[in-house]
Amino acid sequence: MYPAPKIIETEVWTKMPTELHRTDKPSAWVDHRGAGTLHSFLEGPAFDREGNFFCVDLAHSRIFKITPDGTWNVFAEYDGEPNGLKIHKDGRIFVADHHHGLLVFDPKTGKHTVHKHGPREAFKGLNDLSFASNGDLYMTDQGQSGFEDLTGAIYRLRADNNQLDLIFKGLAAPNGCVLNKAENVLHVSETRTNQIKSMPLRPDRGGAPRTRVFLQLSGSPTGPDGMAMDEDENLVVVHAGFGTVWVFTALGEPLYRIKSCAGMRTTNVAYGGPDRKTLYITEAEHGCILKAKMPTAGRVIYGLS
Repeated sequence: MYPAPKIIETEVWTKMPTELHRTDKPSAWVDHRGAGTLHSFLEGPAFDREGNFFCVDLAHSRIFKITPDGTWNVFAEYDGEPNGLKIHKDGRIFVADHHHGLLVFDPKTGKHTVHKHGPREAFKGLNDLSFASNGDLYMTDQGQSGFEDLTGAIYRLRADNNQLDLIFKGLAAPNGCVLNKAENVLHVSETRTNQIKSMPLRPDRGGAPRTRVFLQLSGSPTGPDGMAMDEDENLVVVHAGFGTVWVFTALGEPLYRIKSCAGMRTTNVAYGGPDRKTLYITEAEHGCILKAKMPTAGRVIYGLS
């Protein structure tokens, strides 16, 4: 159907030090997953203005801060299930937590508050986040949704009045989300269907009318996870369990396949580096952060604008 995409290789930028491996403490998330012991499960990458790299450990409810020289620090540890992480323009760290809802961490102290519980005081289980340029925050509410439970939803938290809007419901495990350059379409990875759905947004109308399947992926024992977008509006899609990050044009044509050099459990991505042409990839199987040199810079995100 399309020519094979060009292969882009990765290298390990940094690997979690063994002294931070956690095998001595029970994890409800690991037990529920039923796939054996995990010393960590990295997700939710984001850079702050000083070049520090943040990511979460979903397995053991930690947030790591990795300095530009690759030094790992435990920024926060608490009782929860952190997943998506994004940094606000003012430096606050927003985390989608499956148990607690939307959390906000102080960048200096690491202390957190619950920012939003959700409709009727409970989300099903937040997964990922994406800021718009005006500070509005889009959130995927995955919970335990799937083919047998089509209750996954997308919400928008308005920056001006803290109003929570339901954008779309009835999804089978909505996961990563990212806005297009014009911010009139929200791309959402739907893990259980192995699809990327595109949701047109209208400021004068609720919901997301004319939502469509943008990409149908194939393969992977898991499905699509985190996403990003570059300056040419190419869509970056992490294929979890496939050891791959795909790059598609705005028309859905495959441009690149970025192959993991260390494990199949790629989860999420963030652009970084002085020219924003380095793609950083969390790999959860071995506790690695991979990096790949890209031909096009990533979009300037809200937290760094």
